[in-house]
Amino acid sequence: MPVKMKAINDISRCQSMYRKKNIASEDLCSNHYAFVLAICHEPGCSQEELAQTLCLDKSTVARALAHLEKYGYITRISNEKDRRQYLVHPTEKMLNVCPRVQLVGKEWNNRLTENISPGELEIFNQVLSRITENAKKIMDELEDK
Repeated sequence: MPVKMKAINDISRCQSMYRKKNIASEDLCSNHYAFVLAICHEPGCSQEELAQTLCLDKSTVARALAHLEKYGYITRISNEKDRRQYLVHPTEKMLNVCPRVQLVGKEWNNRLTENISPGELEIFNQVLSRITENAKKIMDELEDK
């Protein structure tokens, strides 16, 4: 498995560099693009939900959201039902950058898989989904301890 994990990490790093070169933004880092997609897809989600969706710890999410808020991409509003919880909403600035982030992601995926048959991609996606499920189960078990 170590070779597979290195390959996945290499692909992830290449994707980050591709995004950085193709989404010109001085105040967005490559790790913020997942936040843009998640927040625009689910406006009003909580910080905890973002942490689960993006498989990140709460402190990482809080730091990223502080950055996005500082640069005008989001607003955080206290949840009326639970004042300890903040709901995250995209601003017009984030809504404007989201289509570009989506387009660059689609371009990346198309280029990444251009010489792979649909059948191979289907098998790969199935296996990768099962591995992802296993990884999430492991993390859930760790949180339960």
